[in-house]
Amino acid sequence: MSLRTPINDFFPTTQDAGVGPVSRRDGEGIIDHADAATQAAGGGEYLGLTVQPKTVRLALAATLTVLGLLLGRAAQVQVIRGDVYRSQAEGNRVRIVRLAAERGVMYDRNGTPLLRNVPAFFAAVTPADLPRTVSERRAIIGRLAEIIDADPDEIEKSIAEFRGSSSAIPVGRELPHAKAIELKIDSLGLPGISLEVALRRDYLASKTTPSLSHLLGYMGKVTKEDLASNDGIEYLPSDAVGRIGLERQYEATLRGRAGIKRIEVDAVGKEKAVIAEEGGVRGANLVLTVSRDLQEKAESALKAGLAKFGKTRGSVIVMSPRTGDVLAMVSEPDFDNNLFARGISSDDYRRLADNPSNPLFPRAIAGLLPPGSTFKLAVAADALEEKVATAATTIMSVGGLYVGIWYFPDWKAGGHGATDVTKAIAESVNTFFYIVGGGHEKTEGLGIDRIVSYARRFGMGSRLGIDLPGESDGFLPSIEWKNKVKGEPWYIGDTYHAAIGQGDILVTPLQIAAETAVIANRGVLVKPRIVAAVTTADGRRDVRDPEVLNDRVVSPESAALVAKGMRRGVTDGSGRGLADLPVPVAAKTGTAQWHSTKAPHAWFTSFAPYDKPEITVTVVVEEGEEGSRIGAQVAREIYAWYFDPQRRTK
Repeated sequence: MSLRTPINDFFPTTQDAGVGPVSRRDGEGIIDHADAATQAAGGGEYLGLTVQPKTVRLALAATLTVLGLLLGRAAQVQVIRGDVYRSQAEGNRVRIVRLAAERGVMYDRNGTPLLRNVPAFFAAVTPADLPRTVSERRAIIGRLAEIIDADPDEIEKSIAEFRGSSSAIPVGRELPHAKAIELKIDSLGLPGISLEVALRRDYLASKTTPSLSHLLGYMGKVTKEDLASNDGIEYLPSDAVGRIGLERQYEATLRGRAGIKRIEVDAVGKEKAVIAEEGGVRGANLVLTVSRDLQEKAESALKAGLAKFGKTRGSVIVMSPRTGDVLAMVSEPDFDNNLFARGISSDDYRRLADNPSNPLFPRAIAGLLPPGSTFKLAVAADALEEKVATAATTIMSVGGLYVGIWYFPDWKAGGHGATDVTKAIAESVNTFFYIVGGGHEKTEGLGIDRIVSYARRFGMGSRLGIDLPGESDGFLPSIEWKNKVKGEPWYIGDTYHAAIGQGDILVTPLQIAAETAVIANRGVLVKPRIVAAVTTADGRRDVRDPEVLNDRVVSPESAALVAKGMRRGVTDGSGRGLADLPVPVAAKTGTAQWHSTKAPHAWFTSFAPYDKPEITVTVVVEEGEEGSRIGAQVAREIYAWYFDPQRRTK
């Protein structure tokens, strides 16, 4: 049978065609379409309908419209938004990992490396890859804790604030090689667990000179607060950040710029392949003002002095008065910052935190103590500047003086006799400072306002701005403060106490070092500093010039007269133990009362050579009793080493 009939012939042409069997014509007559279908199918029954032309046209139009929409959507997916959808699909198997840049290191002033970066193994948890069920998650964390000898609760705590993060977050301490191998093998069956190799700090100098730990600082794991900070640094949960010391102060300088790695991961987040990698930029290096050798000597001298007299807490600062360079800064007791570099254990941290002597405390810049008689240097210079006293002024010391029924004693029974300003400094004559500070009978003293004003000029009462975190302001009292806080009026006795460095005055050891530097520098205050230069990864060296905070705290003449009194303190006063050193030293001792039943703090501050100052040495021993007892001996050892002719010619 021929089927060459045109397609239109399959449909009736009459307008009123009803619904019925569809038929066609051939040359011999009309054949029922149902019969044709039955014949073509090899028998059986055919069910069919007749369709109106209008209905067909509407159906065809609808079909073409839908087909067009589908083709358009396909074109959009494939052509217009192809990159977007490919990226989304790829995201199911590709992860972008940020690579921490190698952190800059630090050198002492002579180029000696103080630390280095070394590779280390750490366990890491990627929260996004952990199982969703609590039981599975706990099982995996529990197994990890077994491998790395850690508390599972501590691991949970470490990652709690980063739930859902796709960063590998280090947990626990540094792993020895055997543990690293065990973790590497077991982690293949532990979703979300990995072995990571990271660069950690190795604080070389702290192993022999642990007092450097307060200066260098240490690194710690990033916190949620770090991630939300506005310091201009973008952190990831896997990062480590500087926590104290220079590591914290110069965080942005040391950390460099991170690189990026695109990796392919499997269904449980395990890395399968590296797709692409872009290296970062290494952090800059710091060149410190500190001498490692001098730091070691200052530390050993202070420790020996403390041990000899059964004391545990003290500070030493060695500084250049001309540049403000801190050559050595020791706070005792100290600690080893390598404990933190490896990941400190809870027990080790508890031992440090619970130690009543507080070894983590940077007492050289943050400790607050009454200055005692070291404060008399500023008061003497103040009196000379304000013409309350001159080089020729003489005051008779008979053992003390009365104001009404109140008696204010000298430390020496019977007094010191006729006293001028240099003798007052050399022998620490209280009566002289009572009178020039607070006045007596016909003599008008400075008064508390001028005493405080000059103390601020010397660098007390506020931070000096040294490039270390944690510096304290100190405290200088005022009439208004006492009225408001204590609810009491200001008495002349308060001024007398302030004039000899007692009462409510509080200073840091760094502030007394700065006061001494002003005298040695003939009235100029230079900002103390720890970093002298920064060297970048491309070899550039940024040398930092000294910063003058006040070029005329007092006149050179007033400073010179105070310095003369300090020199007399070594030739004729309580600093005689330093008189036989190879260079002339100028010094002032101080005994600071602070408690009714505990020993006073002992101060000793000095500079040398007297005629051309190179360094200042300031020592404080908490509850050390008298400054000449321990502090003078510590300073003597430092000067003997520093000015040793054989060492200086090497």
